[in-house]
Amino acid sequence: MDAQSRGQADDIDPADQWVLNPQTGNYELRLDRSAPQPASPRSAGASRRAAGRRGTSGTPTTADVPGQRTRRPGRGGNPQGGDGGGRGTQQTAAGRRKRKQQKSRKKSAAVWTGGVMACVLVAGSAFAYYLYERLNGNLNTVDVGDAGSKGFSKDGPVNILILGTDKRTGAGNEGYGDKGSSGHADTTFLFHVSEDRTNATALSIPRDLITDIPDCPTKQPDGSTKIIKGSQGVRFNESFGVGGRDPGCTMRTVKQMTGVPVDHFMMADFNAVKTLSTAVGGVEVCLVKPIKDRESKLDLPAGKQRVEGEDALAFVRNRHGLGNESDLDRIKQQQQFVASMIRQMKEDTLGNPKKMFAVAEAATQALTVDSAIGDIPKLTAMAQELGKIDIKHISFATVPVVDNTDGATVLLDEVKAPQVFSMIQNDVSFTEVKKKESAAKDKQAALLEGARADASEVRVDVYNGSDTPGAAQKTLNWLQVEKGVLKSTNKSNAPEKTDKTTLQYAPDQADQARKLADLMGLPATALKPGTQDAGDAGDTAAMVLTLGADFKGAGVPVTAPAKPPVDKVEADKQVCAQ
Repeated sequence: MDAQSRGQADDIDPADQWVLNPQTGNYELRLDRSAPQPASPRSAGASRRAAGRRGTSGTPTTADVPGQRTRRPGRGGNPQGGDGGGRGTQQTAAGRRKRKQQKSRKKSAAVWTGGVMACVLVAGSAFAYYLYERLNGNLNTVDVGDAGSKGFSKDGPVNILILGTDKRTGAGNEGYGDKGSSGHADTTFLFHVSEDRTNATALSIPRDLITDIPDCPTKQPDGSTKIIKGSQGVRFNESFGVGGRDPGCTMRTVKQMTGVPVDHFMMADFNAVKTLSTAVGGVEVCLVKPIKDRESKLDLPAGKQRVEGEDALAFVRNRHGLGNESDLDRIKQQQQFVASMIRQMKEDTLGNPKKMFAVAEAATQALTVDSAIGDIPKLTAMAQELGKIDIKHISFATVPVVDNTDGATVLLDEVKAPQVFSMIQNDVSFTEVKKKESAAKDKQAALLEGARADASEVRVDVYNGSDTPGAAQKTLNWLQVEKGVLKSTNKSNAPEKTDKTTLQYAPDQADQARKLADLMGLPATALKPGTQDAGDAGDTAAMVLTLGADFKGAGVPVTAPAKPPVDKVEADKQVCAQ
Protein backbone atom coordinates (compact mmCIF):
# COMPACT_ATOMS: atom_id res chain seq x y z
CA MET A 1 0.00 0.00 0.00
CA ASP A 2 1.20 3.52 -0.75
CA ALA A 3 0.56 6.53 1.45
CA GLN A 4 -2.33 7.76 -0.66
CA SER A 5 -4.23 4.51 -0.39
CA ARG A 6 -4.14 4.88 3.39
CA GLY A 7 -5.63 8.34 3.25
CA GLN A 8 -2.39 10.19 3.95
CA ALA A 9 -0.38 12.88 2.22
CA ASP A 10 2.02 11.51 -0.36
CA ASP A 11 5.13 12.73 1.45
CA ILE A 12 4.23 11.36 4.89
CA ASP A 13 4.66 7.75 5.90
CA PRO A 14 1.54 6.51 7.74
CA ALA A 15 3.74 5.05 10.45
CA ASP A 16 5.16 8.53 11.06
CA GLN A 17 1.68 9.81 11.86
CA TRP A 18 2.15 8.02 15.19
CA VAL A 19 4.53 9.93 17.45
CA LEU A 20 5.73 9.56 21.00
CA ASN A 21 4.02 11.67 23.64
CA PRO A 22 6.70 12.19 26.31
CA GLN A 23 4.05 12.89 28.96
CA THR A 24 2.36 9.50 28.62
CA GLY A 25 5.12 7.37 27.11
CA ASN A 26 2.64 6.20 24.42
CA TYR A 27 2.47 6.65 20.64
CA GLU A 28 -0.43 8.88 19.55
CA LEU A 29 -1.91 9.89 16.22
CA ARG A 30 -0.81 13.34 15.08
CA LEU A 31 -2.17 14.70 11.81
CA ASP A 32 -0.72 17.88 10.31
CA ARG A 33 -3.40 20.58 10.34
CA SER A 34 -2.41 21.64 6.83
CA ALA A 35 -2.76 18.13 5.45
CA PRO A 36 -6.08 16.67 4.30
CA GLN A 37 -7.72 14.85 7.20
CA PRO A 38 -8.76 11.25 6.54
CA ALA A 39 -12.24 10.11 7.39
CA SER A 40 -12.15 8.54 10.82
CA PRO A 41 -13.53 5.03 11.22
CA ARG A 42 -13.97 5.54 14.95
CA SER A 43 -17.32 5.64 16.65
CA ALA A 44 -18.88 8.89 17.84
CA GLY A 45 -17.83 8.00 21.36
CA ALA A 46 -14.23 7.61 20.28
CA SER A 47 -14.41 10.95 18.45
CA ARG A 48 -15.69 12.65 21.56
CA ARG A 49 -12.87 11.13 23.57
CA ALA A 50 -10.37 12.39 21.01
CA ALA A 51 -11.92 15.86 21.13
CA GLY A 52 -11.57 15.84 24.89
CA ARG A 53 -7.81 15.62 24.48
CA ARG A 54 -7.73 18.69 22.22
CA GLY A 55 -7.93 22.40 22.84
CA THR A 56 -11.17 24.36 22.56
CA SER A 57 -10.54 24.96 18.86
CA GLY A 58 -10.53 21.20 18.23
CA THR A 59 -6.85 21.12 17.32
CA PRO A 60 -4.19 19.29 19.31
CA THR A 61 -2.29 21.43 21.78
CA THR A 62 1.47 21.31 21.76
CA ALA A 63 1.40 20.41 25.42
CA ASP A 64 -0.61 17.28 24.66
CA VAL A 65 0.98 15.86 21.52
CA PRO A 66 4.41 16.53 20.03
CA GLY A 67 4.74 17.77 16.48
CA GLN A 68 4.39 15.55 13.45
CA ARG A 69 7.47 14.16 11.79
CA THR A 70 7.76 13.80 8.04
CA ARG A 71 9.93 11.30 6.26
CA ARG A 72 13.59 12.28 6.08
CA PRO A 73 16.31 10.99 3.79
CA GLY A 74 18.07 8.04 5.33
CA ARG A 75 15.47 7.63 8.07
CA GLY A 76 12.99 5.50 6.18
CA GLY A 77 10.13 6.65 8.36
CA ASN A 78 11.56 4.95 11.43
CA PRO A 79 9.54 6.23 14.41
CA GLN A 80 12.69 6.36 16.49
CA GLY A 81 14.37 8.63 13.94
CA GLY A 82 13.94 12.38 13.40
CA ASP A 83 13.89 15.10 16.01
CA GLY A 84 10.20 14.91 16.88
CA GLY A 85 9.16 17.93 14.82
CA GLY A 86 8.14 20.71 17.16
CA ARG A 87 9.92 19.25 20.18
CA GLY A 88 13.13 20.87 21.45
CA THR A 89 16.27 18.81 21.94
CA GLN A 90 15.94 18.74 25.71
CA GLN A 91 12.29 17.72 25.55
CA THR A 92 13.05 14.98 23.01
CA ALA A 93 15.77 13.49 25.18
CA ALA A 94 13.48 13.49 28.20
CA GLY A 95 10.74 11.84 26.17
CA ARG A 96 13.11 9.14 25.00
CA ARG A 97 14.39 8.52 28.51
CA LYS A 98 10.86 8.17 29.83
CA ARG A 99 9.91 5.81 27.04
CA LYS A 100 12.96 3.66 27.68
CA GLN A 101 12.12 3.34 31.36
CA GLN A 102 8.57 2.20 30.68
CA LYS A 103 9.21 0.06 27.64
CA SER A 104 10.90 -2.97 29.16
CA ARG A 105 7.91 -4.01 31.25
CA LYS A 106 5.45 -3.41 28.43
CA LYS A 107 7.54 -5.33 25.95
CA SER A 108 8.17 -8.27 28.26
CA ALA A 109 4.47 -8.56 28.93
CA ALA A 110 3.18 -7.72 25.50
CA VAL A 111 3.66 -10.82 23.39
CA TRP A 112 2.07 -13.62 25.35
CA THR A 113 2.20 -16.32 22.76
CA GLY A 114 3.65 -16.71 19.31
CA GLY A 115 2.60 -16.11 15.76
CA VAL A 116 -1.05 -15.25 15.52
CA MET A 117 -1.51 -14.74 19.26
CA ALA A 118 1.45 -12.40 19.47
CA CYS A 119 -0.16 -10.17 16.91
CA VAL A 120 -3.43 -9.91 18.78
CA LEU A 121 -1.69 -7.66 21.26
CA VAL A 122 -0.29 -5.57 18.45
CA ALA A 123 -3.84 -5.13 17.22
CA GLY A 124 -4.52 -3.66 20.66
CA SER A 125 -2.35 -0.65 19.96
CA ALA A 126 -3.61 2.74 18.84
CA PHE A 127 -3.68 1.42 15.28
CA ALA A 128 -6.70 -0.68 16.21
CA TYR A 129 -8.70 2.49 16.78
CA TYR A 130 -7.49 4.54 13.85
CA LEU A 131 -7.77 1.64 11.42
CA TYR A 132 -10.68 -0.06 13.19
CA GLU A 133 -12.79 -0.72 10.12
CA ARG A 134 -9.88 -2.02 8.12
CA LEU A 135 -8.58 -4.43 10.78
CA ASN A 136 -12.01 -5.41 12.02
CA GLY A 137 -13.07 -6.22 8.48
CA ASN A 138 -10.15 -8.64 8.16
CA LEU A 139 -11.43 -10.93 10.95
CA ASN A 140 -13.44 -14.06 10.28
CA THR A 141 -15.66 -15.47 13.03
CA VAL A 142 -17.34 -18.78 13.82
CA ASP A 143 -20.22 -19.25 16.25
CA VAL A 144 -19.25 -22.28 18.35
CA GLY A 145 -22.30 -22.12 20.60
CA ASP A 146 -21.72 -23.39 24.12
CA ALA A 147 -18.36 -24.97 23.23
CA GLY A 148 -16.69 -21.83 24.58
CA SER A 149 -17.46 -19.03 27.01
CA LYS A 150 -19.73 -16.16 26.08
CA GLY A 151 -17.10 -13.48 26.42
CA PHE A 152 -13.79 -12.56 27.96
CA SER A 153 -13.56 -12.14 31.73
CA LYS A 154 -10.70 -10.57 33.65
CA ASP A 155 -11.37 -12.97 36.50
CA GLY A 156 -10.17 -16.56 36.59
CA PRO A 157 -7.83 -18.51 34.32
CA VAL A 158 -8.23 -18.36 30.53
CA ASN A 159 -7.84 -21.27 28.11
CA ILE A 160 -7.53 -20.56 24.39
CA LEU A 161 -7.18 -23.14 21.64
CA ILE A 162 -4.65 -22.06 19.01
CA LEU A 163 -5.52 -24.03 15.92
CA GLY A 164 -3.31 -24.20 12.84
CA THR A 165 -4.97 -25.98 9.93
CA ASP A 166 -3.46 -27.56 6.84
CA LYS A 167 -5.90 -25.81 4.52
CA ARG A 168 -4.04 -24.90 1.35
CA THR A 169 -5.15 -21.28 0.97
CA GLY A 170 -2.76 -18.71 -0.43
CA ALA A 171 -0.49 -18.66 -3.43
CA GLY A 172 2.27 -21.26 -3.42
CA ASN A 173 0.64 -23.54 -0.85
CA GLU A 174 -0.50 -26.18 -3.32
CA GLY A 175 2.32 -28.50 -2.28
CA TYR A 176 1.20 -28.67 1.35
CA GLY A 177 -1.70 -30.47 3.00
CA ASP A 178 -4.28 -32.82 1.54
CA LYS A 179 -5.48 -31.86 -1.90
CA GLY A 180 -9.04 -30.53 -1.82
CA SER A 181 -9.17 -30.66 1.98
CA SER A 182 -11.05 -28.06 3.97
CA GLY A 183 -8.27 -28.37 6.53
CA HIS A 184 -7.67 -30.42 9.66
CA ALA A 185 -6.30 -29.74 13.16
CA ASP A 186 -2.70 -29.85 12.00
CA THR A 187 -0.92 -27.79 14.68
CA THR A 188 -2.71 -27.30 17.99
CA PHE A 189 -1.78 -25.51 21.20
CA LEU A 190 -3.91 -25.37 24.33
CA PHE A 191 -2.85 -21.99 25.69
CA HIS A 192 -3.53 -21.71 29.43
CA VAL A 193 -3.20 -18.34 31.16
CA SER A 194 -3.06 -18.41 34.95
CA GLU A 195 -5.67 -16.72 37.09
CA ASP A 196 -3.13 -14.30 38.57
CA ARG A 197 -1.63 -13.59 35.11
CA THR A 198 1.88 -14.47 36.26
CA ASN A 199 2.41 -17.37 33.85
CA ALA A 200 1.10 -19.23 30.83
CA THR A 201 1.53 -22.69 29.31
CA ALA A 202 1.28 -23.58 25.62
CA LEU A 203 0.55 -27.31 25.49
CA SER A 204 1.03 -28.92 22.06
CA ILE A 205 -1.41 -31.69 21.11
CA PRO A 206 -0.02 -34.15 18.52
CA ARG A 207 -2.20 -34.40 15.44
CA ASP A 208 -1.71 -38.20 15.30
CA LEU A 209 -2.86 -38.75 18.89
CA ILE A 210 -5.63 -41.36 19.04
CA THR A 211 -8.62 -40.02 20.96
CA ASP A 212 -12.41 -39.95 21.06
CA ILE A 213 -14.30 -37.09 19.40
CA PRO A 214 -17.67 -36.28 21.00
CA ASP A 215 -20.90 -35.42 19.22
CA CYS A 216 -20.68 -31.83 18.11
CA PRO A 217 -23.49 -29.28 17.58
CA THR A 218 -22.47 -26.97 14.72
CA LYS A 219 -24.11 -23.80 13.46
CA GLN A 220 -25.26 -23.92 9.84
CA PRO A 221 -25.39 -20.99 7.38
CA ASP A 222 -29.18 -20.77 7.75
CA GLY A 223 -28.90 -20.39 11.54
CA SER A 224 -29.95 -23.93 12.37
CA THR A 225 -27.86 -26.36 14.42
CA LYS A 226 -26.67 -29.71 13.10
CA ILE A 227 -25.27 -32.46 15.31
CA ILE A 228 -22.11 -33.97 13.83
CA LYS A 229 -21.78 -37.49 15.19
CA GLY A 230 -18.63 -38.23 17.13
CA SER A 231 -15.96 -40.84 16.47
CA GLN A 232 -14.16 -43.29 18.72
CA GLY A 233 -10.45 -44.04 18.52
CA VAL A 234 -9.47 -41.72 15.67
CA ARG A 235 -6.68 -39.22 15.08
CA PHE A 236 -7.02 -35.93 16.90
CA ASN A 237 -6.67 -33.97 13.66
CA GLU A 238 -10.06 -35.34 12.57
CA SER A 239 -11.71 -33.19 15.25
CA PHE A 240 -11.79 -30.39 12.69
CA GLY A 241 -12.78 -30.42 9.03
CA VAL A 242 -14.11 -33.99 8.84
CA GLY A 243 -17.83 -34.34 8.20
CA GLY A 244 -18.41 -30.63 8.69
CA ARG A 245 -16.74 -30.36 12.10
CA ASP A 246 -15.95 -26.78 13.08
CA PRO A 247 -13.44 -25.42 15.63
CA GLY A 248 -16.08 -25.91 18.32
CA CYS A 249 -15.72 -29.67 17.77
CA THR A 250 -11.98 -29.43 18.44
CA MET A 251 -12.68 -27.38 21.56
CA ARG A 252 -15.08 -30.06 22.83
CA THR A 253 -12.56 -32.80 22.03
CA VAL A 254 -9.82 -31.02 23.99
CA LYS A 255 -12.12 -30.48 26.95
CA GLN A 256 -13.16 -34.14 27.00
CA MET A 257 -9.57 -35.33 26.73
CA THR A 258 -7.91 -32.95 29.20
CA GLY A 259 -10.70 -31.99 31.58
CA VAL A 260 -9.82 -28.34 30.87
CA PRO A 261 -12.66 -26.06 29.71
CA VAL A 262 -11.74 -24.13 26.55
CA ASP A 263 -12.95 -20.53 26.50
CA HIS A 264 -12.02 -19.39 23.00
CA PHE A 265 -10.26 -20.43 19.83
CA MET A 266 -8.04 -18.69 17.30
CA MET A 267 -7.37 -20.38 13.99
CA ALA A 268 -5.05 -19.70 11.06
CA ASP A 269 -3.93 -21.61 7.97
CA PHE A 270 -0.60 -22.10 6.18
CA ASN A 271 -0.63 -18.64 4.67
CA ALA A 272 -0.52 -17.07 8.16
CA VAL A 273 2.96 -18.45 8.81
CA LYS A 274 4.27 -16.88 5.64
CA THR A 275 2.65 -13.47 6.06
CA LEU A 276 3.38 -13.11 9.79
CA SER A 277 6.99 -14.21 9.55
CA THR A 278 7.52 -11.70 6.75
CA ALA A 279 5.74 -8.92 8.64
CA VAL A 280 8.07 -9.22 11.64
CA GLY A 281 11.12 -9.16 9.39
CA GLY A 282 11.96 -12.86 9.63
CA VAL A 283 12.14 -15.26 12.55
CA GLU A 284 15.47 -16.46 13.90
CA VAL A 285 15.81 -20.24 14.13
CA CYS A 286 18.68 -22.46 15.18
CA LEU A 287 19.73 -25.85 13.81
CA VAL A 288 22.22 -28.30 15.25
CA LYS A 289 22.75 -29.75 11.78
CA PRO A 290 21.76 -28.60 8.29
CA ILE A 291 18.40 -29.44 6.72
CA LYS A 292 18.06 -30.16 3.02
CA ASP A 293 14.65 -31.53 2.12
CA ARG A 294 13.62 -32.09 -1.49
CA GLU A 295 9.90 -32.30 -0.68
CA SER A 296 9.62 -28.91 1.03
CA LYS A 297 12.63 -27.45 -0.84
CA LEU A 298 14.01 -26.37 2.51
CA ASP A 299 17.78 -25.87 2.39
CA LEU A 300 19.22 -24.42 5.60
CA PRO A 301 22.74 -24.65 7.03
CA ALA A 302 23.50 -25.46 10.66
CA GLY A 303 23.49 -22.61 13.16
CA LYS A 304 21.36 -19.49 13.58
CA GLN A 305 19.54 -17.85 10.69
CA ARG A 306 16.33 -16.00 9.85
CA VAL A 307 13.48 -17.53 7.88
CA GLU A 308 10.39 -15.90 6.45
CA GLY A 309 7.72 -16.53 3.86
CA GLU A 310 8.02 -19.88 2.09
CA ASP A 311 11.10 -20.87 4.10
CA ALA A 312 9.26 -20.19 7.37
CA LEU A 313 6.34 -22.38 6.32
CA ALA A 314 8.68 -25.11 5.14
CA PHE A 315 10.53 -24.91 8.47
CA VAL A 316 7.44 -25.51 10.60
CA ARG A 317 6.14 -28.19 8.23
CA ASN A 318 9.41 -30.07 7.74
CA ARG A 319 10.24 -33.21 9.70
CA HIS A 320 12.89 -34.83 7.49
CA GLY A 321 16.35 -34.78 9.02
CA LEU A 322 14.96 -34.17 12.52
CA GLY A 323 15.48 -36.91 15.11
CA ASN A 324 13.15 -39.76 14.16
CA GLU A 325 11.46 -37.66 11.45
CA SER A 326 8.23 -37.87 13.43
CA ASP A 327 5.48 -35.41 14.12
CA LEU A 328 6.72 -35.18 17.72
CA ASP A 329 10.08 -33.89 16.47
CA ARG A 330 8.28 -31.41 14.24
CA ILE A 331 6.29 -30.17 17.24
CA LYS A 332 9.54 -29.27 18.99
CA GLN A 333 10.62 -27.33 15.91
CA GLN A 334 7.27 -25.51 15.80
CA GLN A 335 7.59 -24.59 19.47
CA GLN A 336 11.05 -23.21 18.80
CA PHE A 337 9.69 -21.13 15.92
CA VAL A 338 6.79 -19.70 17.93
CA ALA A 339 9.01 -18.89 20.92
CA SER A 340 11.48 -17.17 18.62
CA MET A 341 8.70 -15.11 17.06
CA ILE A 342 7.67 -13.99 20.55
CA ARG A 343 11.20 -12.78 21.21
CA GLN A 344 11.37 -11.12 17.81
CA MET A 345 8.15 -9.23 18.50
CA LYS A 346 9.35 -8.21 21.95
CA GLU A 347 12.75 -6.98 20.84
CA ASP A 348 12.07 -5.42 17.47
CA THR A 349 8.40 -4.92 16.61
CA LEU A 350 6.63 -3.42 19.60
CA GLY A 351 7.29 0.30 19.73
CA ASN A 352 7.83 0.46 15.95
CA PRO A 353 4.51 1.71 14.51
CA LYS A 354 5.35 0.78 10.93
CA LYS A 355 6.09 -2.84 11.83
CA MET A 356 3.19 -2.94 14.25
CA PHE A 357 0.78 -1.97 11.50
CA ALA A 358 2.21 -4.57 9.13
CA VAL A 359 1.91 -7.28 11.76
CA ALA A 360 -1.58 -6.19 12.84
CA GLU A 361 -2.72 -6.26 9.22
CA ALA A 362 -1.23 -9.71 8.61
CA ALA A 363 -2.57 -11.08 11.90
CA THR A 364 -6.14 -9.96 11.45
CA GLN A 365 -6.18 -11.21 7.85
CA ALA A 366 -4.93 -14.58 9.08
CA LEU A 367 -7.26 -14.98 12.04
CA THR A 368 -10.54 -16.80 12.43
CA VAL A 369 -11.90 -16.54 15.97
CA ASP A 370 -15.04 -17.46 17.89
CA SER A 371 -17.78 -14.85 17.74
CA ALA A 372 -17.47 -14.08 21.47
CA ILE A 373 -14.16 -12.29 20.78
CA GLY A 374 -14.82 -11.52 17.13
CA ASP A 375 -13.98 -7.84 16.90
CA ILE A 376 -10.99 -5.61 17.56
CA PRO A 377 -12.22 -4.04 20.84
CA LYS A 378 -12.85 -7.49 22.35
CA LEU A 379 -9.50 -8.80 21.20
CA THR A 380 -7.89 -5.63 22.52
CA ALA A 381 -9.49 -6.00 25.94
CA MET A 382 -8.34 -9.60 26.14
CA ALA A 383 -4.85 -8.82 24.89
CA GLN A 384 -4.34 -5.98 27.36
CA GLU A 385 -5.29 -8.27 30.24
CA LEU A 386 -3.23 -11.24 29.09
CA GLY A 387 -0.33 -8.98 28.16
CA LYS A 388 0.62 -8.79 31.84
CA ILE A 389 2.61 -12.01 31.52
CA ASP A 390 6.40 -11.85 31.32
CA ILE A 391 7.60 -14.08 28.48
CA LYS A 392 10.09 -15.84 30.74
CA HIS A 393 7.05 -17.40 32.40
CA ILE A 394 5.51 -18.67 29.14
CA SER A 395 6.31 -22.37 28.78
CA PHE A 396 5.98 -24.76 25.87
CA ALA A 397 5.34 -28.47 26.48
CA THR A 398 3.77 -31.41 24.66
CA VAL A 399 1.04 -33.76 25.82
CA PRO A 400 2.85 -36.90 27.09
CA VAL A 401 2.29 -39.80 24.71
CA VAL A 402 3.52 -43.32 23.97
CA ASP A 403 3.85 -45.05 20.60
CA ASN A 404 0.87 -46.99 19.34
CA THR A 405 1.33 -50.51 17.98
CA ASP A 406 0.72 -49.34 14.40
CA GLY A 407 3.90 -47.25 14.43
CA ALA A 408 2.07 -44.29 12.88
CA THR A 409 -0.02 -42.94 15.73
CA VAL A 410 0.43 -42.25 19.45
CA LEU A 411 -1.60 -42.79 22.63
CA LEU A 412 -1.84 -40.77 25.84
CA ASP A 413 0.72 -41.69 28.46
CA GLU A 414 -1.68 -42.98 31.14
CA VAL A 415 0.54 -41.83 34.00
CA LYS A 416 2.16 -38.59 32.83
CA ALA A 417 -0.66 -37.11 30.73
CA PRO A 418 -3.15 -36.94 33.66
CA GLN A 419 -0.49 -35.21 35.73
CA VAL A 420 0.05 -32.56 33.05
CA PHE A 421 -3.69 -32.07 32.64
CA SER A 422 -4.04 -31.83 36.42
CA MET A 423 -1.45 -29.03 36.54
CA ILE A 424 -3.49 -27.00 34.05
CA GLN A 425 -6.78 -27.85 35.74
CA ASN A 426 -5.37 -26.67 39.06
CA ASP A 427 -3.63 -23.63 37.57
CA VAL A 428 -0.13 -24.81 38.54
CA SER A 429 2.68 -22.94 36.80
CA PHE A 430 5.16 -24.86 34.64
CA THR A 431 7.80 -22.25 35.57
CA GLU A 432 9.15 -21.08 38.92
CA VAL A 433 6.73 -18.35 39.92
CA LYS A 434 6.61 -17.32 43.54
CA LYS A 435 3.12 -17.16 44.98
CA LYS A 436 2.05 -15.88 48.36
CA GLU A 437 0.38 -18.63 50.36
CA SER A 438 -2.43 -17.83 52.74
CA ALA A 439 -2.10 -18.59 56.45
CA ALA A 440 -4.72 -21.34 56.10
CA LYS A 441 -2.77 -23.03 53.32
CA ASP A 442 0.44 -22.77 55.30
CA LYS A 443 -1.22 -24.47 58.26
CA GLN A 444 -2.65 -27.22 56.07
CA ALA A 445 0.69 -27.80 54.34
CA ALA A 446 2.33 -28.28 57.73
CA LEU A 447 0.47 -31.61 58.01
CA LEU A 448 2.89 -33.03 55.44
CA GLU A 449 5.94 -32.00 57.45
CA GLY A 450 7.52 -34.60 59.68
CA ALA A 451 8.70 -38.22 59.79
CA ARG A 452 7.51 -40.91 57.38
CA ALA A 453 6.77 -44.51 58.28
CA ASP A 454 8.07 -47.38 56.20
CA ALA A 455 5.64 -48.60 53.55
CA SER A 456 5.42 -51.98 55.29
CA GLU A 457 4.08 -50.24 58.41
CA VAL A 458 1.27 -48.39 56.65
CA ARG A 459 -2.17 -49.83 57.45
CA VAL A 460 -5.08 -48.50 55.40
CA ASP A 461 -8.63 -49.43 54.37
CA VAL A 462 -9.54 -48.31 50.84
CA TYR A 463 -13.08 -47.20 49.89
CA ASN A 464 -14.31 -46.24 46.43
CA GLY A 465 -16.26 -42.99 46.49
CA SER A 466 -15.52 -42.19 42.86
CA ASP A 467 -17.38 -42.95 39.64
CA THR A 468 -14.60 -45.29 38.48
CA PRO A 469 -15.65 -48.94 38.80
CA GLY A 470 -13.09 -51.11 40.58
CA ALA A 471 -11.01 -48.10 41.71
CA ALA A 472 -10.51 -49.48 45.23
CA GLN A 473 -9.22 -52.85 44.03
CA LYS A 474 -6.95 -51.31 41.42
CA THR A 475 -5.49 -49.00 44.06
CA LEU A 476 -5.06 -51.88 46.48
CA ASN A 477 -3.20 -53.94 43.88
CA TRP A 478 -0.93 -51.00 43.07
CA LEU A 479 -0.19 -50.27 46.73
CA GLN A 480 0.63 -53.88 47.54
CA VAL A 481 2.51 -54.92 44.40
CA GLU A 482 4.21 -51.68 43.41
CA LYS A 483 4.72 -49.93 46.75
CA GLY A 484 4.86 -52.67 49.38
CA VAL A 485 1.87 -51.46 51.40
CA LEU A 486 0.83 -54.99 52.38
CA LYS A 487 -1.39 -54.02 55.30
CA SER A 488 -4.07 -52.62 53.04
CA THR A 489 -7.66 -53.77 52.50
CA ASN A 490 -10.34 -53.21 49.87
CA LYS A 491 -13.52 -52.06 51.63
CA SER A 492 -15.46 -51.75 48.36
CA ASN A 493 -17.81 -48.79 47.82
CA ALA A 494 -17.97 -45.86 50.20
CA PRO A 495 -21.35 -45.03 51.83
CA GLU A 496 -21.72 -42.16 49.36
CA LYS A 497 -19.97 -40.52 46.43
CA THR A 498 -17.45 -37.79 47.18
CA ASP A 499 -15.76 -35.13 45.05
CA LYS A 500 -12.40 -35.19 46.80
CA THR A 501 -10.15 -38.03 47.91
CA THR A 502 -9.60 -38.01 51.69
CA LEU A 503 -7.36 -39.82 54.17
CA GLN A 504 -8.58 -40.02 57.76
CA TYR A 505 -6.02 -40.94 60.40
CA ALA A 506 -5.36 -40.76 64.13
CA PRO A 507 -2.66 -38.47 65.58
CA ASP A 508 -0.36 -41.43 66.24
CA GLN A 509 -0.72 -42.47 62.58
CA ALA A 510 0.62 -39.18 61.22
CA ASP A 511 3.86 -40.78 59.99
CA GLN A 512 1.83 -43.41 58.11
CA ALA A 513 -0.44 -40.72 56.64
CA ARG A 514 2.53 -38.73 55.35
CA LYS A 515 4.01 -41.84 53.73
CA LEU A 516 0.72 -42.73 52.01
CA ALA A 517 0.29 -39.12 50.90
CA ASP A 518 3.73 -39.31 49.29
CA LEU A 519 2.88 -42.57 47.53
CA MET A 520 -0.57 -41.49 46.35
CA GLY A 521 0.31 -37.89 45.54
CA LEU A 522 -2.31 -36.62 47.98
CA PRO A 523 -2.52 -32.86 48.63
CA ALA A 524 -2.37 -31.56 52.18
CA THR A 525 -6.07 -30.75 51.96
CA ALA A 526 -6.85 -34.48 51.64
CA LEU A 527 -5.44 -35.25 55.09
CA LYS A 528 -8.07 -35.37 57.85
CA PRO A 529 -6.43 -35.84 61.25
CA GLY A 530 -8.54 -37.20 64.11
CA THR A 531 -8.36 -36.23 67.77
CA GLN A 532 -7.86 -39.62 69.41
CA ASP A 533 -4.94 -41.98 69.00
CA ALA A 534 -5.48 -45.35 67.33
CA GLY A 535 -3.17 -47.13 69.81
CA ASP A 536 -6.02 -48.39 72.00
CA ALA A 537 -7.36 -50.43 69.10
CA GLY A 538 -4.13 -52.38 68.78
CA ASP A 539 -2.34 -53.33 65.59
CA THR A 540 -5.59 -53.77 63.63
CA ALA A 541 -6.44 -50.04 63.56
CA ALA A 542 -6.25 -48.70 60.01
CA MET A 543 -6.47 -45.34 58.33
CA VAL A 544 -9.41 -44.73 55.98
CA LEU A 545 -8.64 -43.78 52.38
CA THR A 546 -11.75 -42.75 50.41
CA LEU A 547 -11.20 -42.28 46.68
CA GLY A 548 -13.15 -39.32 45.26
CA ALA A 549 -14.09 -37.99 41.84
CA ASP A 550 -10.61 -36.47 41.58
CA PHE A 551 -9.10 -39.98 41.52
CA LYS A 552 -7.47 -40.46 38.10
CA GLY A 553 -6.07 -43.97 38.36
CA ALA A 554 -3.81 -46.14 40.45
CA GLY A 555 -0.34 -44.60 40.51
CA VAL A 556 -1.55 -41.23 39.21
CA PRO A 557 -1.10 -38.46 41.81
CA VAL A 558 -4.41 -37.03 42.99
CA THR A 559 -2.90 -33.58 43.30
CA ALA A 560 -1.16 -31.75 40.50
CA PRO A 561 2.63 -32.20 40.66
CA ALA A 562 4.69 -29.19 41.62
CA LYS A 563 6.78 -29.61 38.47
CA PRO A 564 5.73 -30.95 35.06
CA PRO A 565 6.68 -34.58 34.37
CA VAL A 566 7.70 -33.62 30.82
CA ASP A 567 10.35 -31.48 29.15
CA LYS A 568 9.47 -27.83 28.72
CA VAL A 569 11.02 -24.76 27.14
CA GLU A 570 10.51 -21.15 28.26
CA ALA A 571 9.75 -18.61 25.56
CA ASP A 572 12.72 -16.42 26.47
CA LYS A 573 15.23 -19.18 25.72
CA GLN A 574 16.46 -20.37 22.35
CA VAL A 575 16.76 -24.12 21.82
CA CYS A 576 18.32 -25.43 18.62
CA ALA A 577 16.38 -28.01 16.64
CA GLN A 578 18.13 -31.38 16.46
